[in-house]
Amino acid sequence: MSKLDNPLEIYKLLPKSNCKQCGVATCLAFAAAVIKGQKRLNACPHLESTVIEELDGRIIRQPTPEEQLKQVLEPLKREIVTVDFPASVKRLGARLSGDKLTIKCLGKAFTVSSVGTIISECHNNVWVTVPLLNYIIYSAGKDLSGKWVTFRELSNEPVWAAFFEQRFEKPLKQLTDSHPDLIEDMIYIFNGKPVETSFTSDISLVLYPLPKVPILICYTKPAEDLESKLNVFFDTTAEDNLSIDSIYMLCVGLLVMFQKITSRHI
Repeated sequence: MSKLDNPLEIYKLLPKSNCKQCGVATCLAFAAAVIKGQKRLNACPHLESTVIEELDGRIIRQPTPEEQLKQVLEPLKREIVTVDFPASVKRLGARLSGDKLTIKCLGKAFTVSSVGTIISECHNNVWVTVPLLNYIIYSAGKDLSGKWVTFRELSNEPVWAAFFEQRFEKPLKQLTDSHPDLIEDMIYIFNGKPVETSFTSDISLVLYPLPKVPILICYTKPAEDLESKLNVFFDTTAEDNLSIDSIYMLCVGLLVMFQKITSRHI
């Protein structure tokens, strides 16, 4: 019996009516959600139970991005054993706590052991812990230039820029539009620092998700018929201190944190 690992194979078996009763906008989107493990087939009211029972055993669910990242953690933990912690303090902008490294992420202390165990004051988000370990292992420790560039200017790969815009900049703008208090949260909860810049915006603040990888967020509020604007910038040295994929992961991790905070407000 053949396995089902492609959304199109699921889609062929659906009514293609886009009735939305499953909670998803289209049948194709529902098929993709089933493969990703986000939906079960029985959420479609048009499929007979015998069909659902037969298909369920054939579906090969794709691991979620979070599950994929957890698989990356183990080799990073093995590699961190090779890092000389005392010699890395200055390079990382960290401090030594006994035989462990303590690094400030968004003003919160993250303590890392020589086997990669991470203890922090807040929830360990895998989107943040993977970049943190990458930072410890690979950062060149380059001093900040004080010059800001966009993510697109950092990366030579257009696909990363597209991911960054869709998965971080746009959702962060929408979140900030809906929850204006989020800016205050960034300042008071995450040690954000309001700064003066040459960019036109109502507010500009710098966050330090890692000591040598700051992020500048510039936000302009909506006014009359004008939409709001939100732009994110990085120090020109960012890719020397963290790889482009880890910078992307770090930003997605920040978005997850911000979304949790705003949901608590609601």
